[in-house]
Amino acid sequence: MQESQPLDTIIEFAGCNIWQQNHLALSDVSFRISKGEFVYLVGKVGSGKTSLIKTINAQIPLKEGSAFVAGFSLSGIKEKDVPQLRRKLGIVFQDFQLLTDRTVKANLEFVLKATGWRDKAQIDIRIGEVLEKVGLGLHGFKMPHQLSGGEQQRVVIGRALLNDPDIILADEPTGNLDPETSEGIIRLLKDISSNGRAVIVATHNYTLLKKYSSRTLKCDNHRLVQVKDDEDMELI
Repeated sequence: MQESQPLDTIIEFAGCNIWQQNHLALSDVSFRISKGEFVYLVGKVGSGKTSLIKTINAQIPLKEGSAFVAGFSLSGIKEKDVPQLRRKLGIVFQDFQLLTDRTVKANLEFVLKATGWRDKAQIDIRIGEVLEKVGLGLHGFKMPHQLSGGEQQRVVIGRALLNDPDIILADEPTGNLDPETSEGIIRLLKDISSNGRAVIVATHNYTLLKKYSSRTLKCDNHRLVQVKDDEDMELI
């Protein structure tokens, strides 16, 4: 574990080439994200968005360049350190990936036990806290199929918050939701970032980008660029 960034920097990439198997997904990637920052990640399908997210959480090894995530160097990170890195990351998926055979509370309890929580009273307290945070304080007893799509995504965000991560990575979190529900999810994620967590949202939803504007990075032609105006948002 190494720490060489400014104190408020939680993610920093410098001169990184990101490979997906034998395919160069992104070339010469350099960017910095601070604690409490909300950042959109946009680009066409296959442009490298998911490859970048998988590199941040060490699913894809970083072989070229220098990168730090939550104090961990991704260059040659040891296998034993990857779970520690991932404890500092919360992941939000488009397709929810909830366990359908158990209640909302049991879904969250499963994650806590899998990450080392043992005290039942502390588990119950933490589950109550995150469900309250995502606006589902009275839904712990429900099964996933009894919830709307937006409510299921809120459970997923709650799940991502369980271990108090420094960073939330949301990969198309509104992809399966209607416009009004999507807005609620973005407002929730923005609220989470305002409490000091860095939030990265990969999205194709241009309407949300315009309505809830924030710093935007775009994967385009194997490069990662910062969007400066609406013209750069075309064809995302």
